[in-house]
Amino acid sequence: MDAAQAQALLERQRRFFSTGATLDVAARKDALRRLRDAVDRFAQPLYQALREDLGKSPSESYMCELGLVKSEISFLLRHVRAYARERRVHTPLALCVSRSFVKPSPYGVALIMSPWNYPVLLTLEPLADALAAGNTAIVKPSAYSPHVSAVLQELIAEVFPPEYVAVVTGGRAENQCLLELDVDCVFFTGSPTVGKEVMAQASRHLTPVTLELGGKSPCLVDATADLAMAARHIVFGKFVNCGQTCVAPDYIYCDAAVRDKLVDQLRREIARQYGDDPLANPDYGKIVNQKHFQRLLGLMDPAKTVLGGQSDPAALRIAPTVMTDVDWSDPVMGEEIFGPILPILTYDSLDRAVETLQGLPHPLALYVFSSDRRRIRSVLSRLSFGGGCVNDTLVHLATSSMGFGGVGNSGMGAYHGKRGFDTFSHHKSILDRKTFLDLPIRYQPYTRWKDKLIALFVK
Repeated sequence: MDAAQAQALLERQRRFFSTGATLDVAARKDALRRLRDAVDRFAQPLYQALREDLGKSPSESYMCELGLVKSEISFLLRHVRAYARERRVHTPLALCVSRSFVKPSPYGVALIMSPWNYPVLLTLEPLADALAAGNTAIVKPSAYSPHVSAVLQELIAEVFPPEYVAVVTGGRAENQCLLELDVDCVFFTGSPTVGKEVMAQASRHLTPVTLELGGKSPCLVDATADLAMAARHIVFGKFVNCGQTCVAPDYIYCDAAVRDKLVDQLRREIARQYGDDPLANPDYGKIVNQKHFQRLLGLMDPAKTVLGGQSDPAALRIAPTVMTDVDWSDPVMGEEIFGPILPILTYDSLDRAVETLQGLPHPLALYVFSSDRRRIRSVLSRLSFGGGCVNDTLVHLATSSMGFGGVGNSGMGAYHGKRGFDTFSHHKSILDRKTFLDLPIRYQPYTRWKDKLIALFVK
C-alpha cells in the first residue's frame, strides 16, 4: 500500500462513519457477534498459522489467543448497551433548571497496529473494543507473523466491508503510510522504541494514542513464599510462547536465603511441564525469526546457566533456561529479554530491593510471591507498574473486568472491557439548559446584589 491508497482508504472509512451506520448499539452488537462467529469458523486456519509463525500448539493457541478474544467479545456483548448510555451527573445550584450528562461517542476511524507475539489476541481484542465503541478500523498486523496476518485478512474481509474494517498487510513502508494518516485515534502494541516513533507521528495531527508496550517485568520472591507454587506459576508465565510475552516475568529477584531451593523447584517444574527434553516437545513453541534467535543466544552466559541453555538453530528453538549469579551489569539485564531465558538476582533486604526497583523504568507487570500480607501491601503500594499478580503470573490480563495497560516506559492508556470501550471513545460533557427560567445575575451590568448572589451560589 502506498500513501495515495492509504489516504483513499481513510476517506472511504470517514464517509462510512459519517453515515451513522456504526452508532446504533444494535449494529455494534451485530458486528461483535459476526466477529465472534468468524473466530470460530477460522479456528483451524488460525491454529495452523500460529503453529507456522510461532510453533504454538492448538491448546496454547486457544487458551492464550482465540479463547481470550471470544471472552472479551462475550463480555462486551453483555455490557455495551450500558457503556454506550448517556450518564447523568450532578448539576451545580448556579446552573439550576439544567441537566448535565456525559455522552460516550466514538472517535471515528481507529488505527490498530498489532505485534507478532500474540497476533490473533492483540489484533482482534482491541478491534472488538473499537467496534463496541462504534468506530471503524484500519488494522495493521505485524509482518513478522505473516501466516496469521494472511488469515486475519481473509477473516475480516469475509465479515466486514473495507469501509468498516480493513486489514493492511506489509512491513515498514505500510506502517509509515498509515502513521502519516490523520486518523482519529491510534492503538499500538509493541516495543517502547517503536512506541515513541508512533507517538511522535501521531503528535503531528494531535491524534490520541494508546501505547501498550513492555519492559523488564520483575518477579519478587521473598523468604515466606510457597516455593513449589511459585516455581509452577513462574515457569508457566515465563516459558509459555517461549517467553515472547510482554508481561512475562523478565527476571526473578529473590531473597538470597531461598534462591537454591527455588532453583530446585524450577528444575522440577520445567521437567514436569515441558519434559526432560523440551526441544523435543511438540507443544513447545519457537522463536519468531533468526534475528531474535541470535539476539537471545547473545544474552546467555554459559558460565551462569544452571538449567537449559540448549538450542536448535534449524527449528529456532531455545530450551527453557535459568541463569544464576546474575547482576545488573550482565547483558541479559540490559534489555527486555522476550525469550525463554530466566535470570535470577538476589537481595538481602526486601526494602533495599524495592528501592532498587523504584530507580528502574516502570514495568508493564510485576509479580510478588509471598505469604506475608504486610510485605505484599508494601510492595504493591511503593512500586509503579502497569498491572500484575500476587502469587501468580500473567493471568491478570485474562479478565475483561480490569483494564490492562502500562505506565511510563511500559505504555499509556488501557483496554479490556469498560476500559477498552472508553479508550476508543470520547466522552462529551453536555449541559442541557431549560428555557423557562433564566437567572439574570451573570449578565452585565454587574451590581452589588448580583455579586452577593454569585458568591452565594458559586463557592
